Amino acid sequence: MEEYAYVIDYLPQGRSDDKSYRKTPLVLAIGETEFKLLEIIPKENAVITIGDRLYIGKDQQKRDKVLSVKRRISYEDLTSAAQNELPFVLESIVAKREKDFVKFFNDAESINARMHSLELLPGLGNKTMWNIIDERKKRPFTDFNDLTERVKTIHNPQKMIASRIIQELQERYEKHKLFVAR
Repeated sequence: MEEYAYVIDYLPQGRSDDKSYRKTPLVLAIGETEFKLLEIIPKENAVITIGDRLYIGKDQQKRDKVLSVKRRISYEDLTSAAQNELPFVLESIVAKREKDFVKFFNDAESINARMHSLELLPGLGNKTMWNIIDERKKRPFTDFNDLTERVKTIHNPQKMIASRIIQELQERYEKHKLFVAR
């Protein structure tokens, strides 16, 4: 279960397609660790801004802005504003969790005889994959800077990972999920 989620859109009047008499304000958010897309009901008078990190864990005392997590949603349920904001929020999450994603580059393995999990990252081909594998054999990568210094064909690992997460959220690559929880 997610402990924290980042706001990617705030709908103070709720969804426009909601036919109920009293519309409930909604927050569209993405989970920090499993990248689940969520609809969240904020507490009354809570000040919500895009990019906010909200506690959504079980401890009700720590939930200062969140009344409840309404449901998990799909990429198609996001507003266009949320879809536009998502890459920026994801890059920020990836940067904050840099150690976890550097570990992915250090530990990623083959999926089968013909495909390596590194090749699932957008823009990363066979030649770059072998460069990464050769470099990590010499010594593990310490951070994204080290990765881009030693593997010259990688320029922005945060953007690469964020793009892969979006692809997984769009469920185009359902067979192999690297980062998004099923």
